[in-house]
Amino acid sequence: MLPKSLFWIDMKITLLVVGKTTDKHLESLIGDYCGRLAHYISFGTQVIPDTKGKMPLDVQKKQEGELILKAVPPAASLILLDERGQEFRSLDFAVYLQKHMSAGRDVVFVVGGPFGFSQEVYDRANGMISLSKMTFSHQMIRLLFVEQLYRGMTILRGESYHHE
Repeated sequence: MLPKSLFWIDMKITLLVVGKTTDKHLESLIGDYCGRLAHYISFGTQVIPDTKGKMPLDVQKKQEGELILKAVPPAASLILLDERGQEFRSLDFAVYLQKHMSAGRDVVFVVGGPFGFSQEVYDRANGMISLSKMTFSHQMIRLLFVEQLYRGMTILRGESYHHE
């Protein structure tokens, strides 16, 4: 468990997503968890536009990748939410968060577009996390991630949200 003082260190967690959340119900739930997270850490979401139009898949991924890399500060740790990433139990994810918080670097978690990430984004990444072996829509992953981030914060504070 983290001492309360470490929750207020000067670091920020950002969830960077490709494309807007179009489902108003998901958007409302995401907003609820984002509001809850404000009690623990500096957290924000950032939307980059998805690339629409008829173009080859590799061109689309490259364009989205350029936008992703442009949005990530050079000193930030970049963590991709990717189906090939490491899976965590919620308690282990809390420990993972604690390590990042202790390092004091800003962390940017990224949900890519529907076709994944360009090789340049994979090359820049400092890690990859998978939220499940199952496939979910990119919009649902946003909700699942902010809920798990909130759960991780409550675990680190020893609060009763998580039961095990």
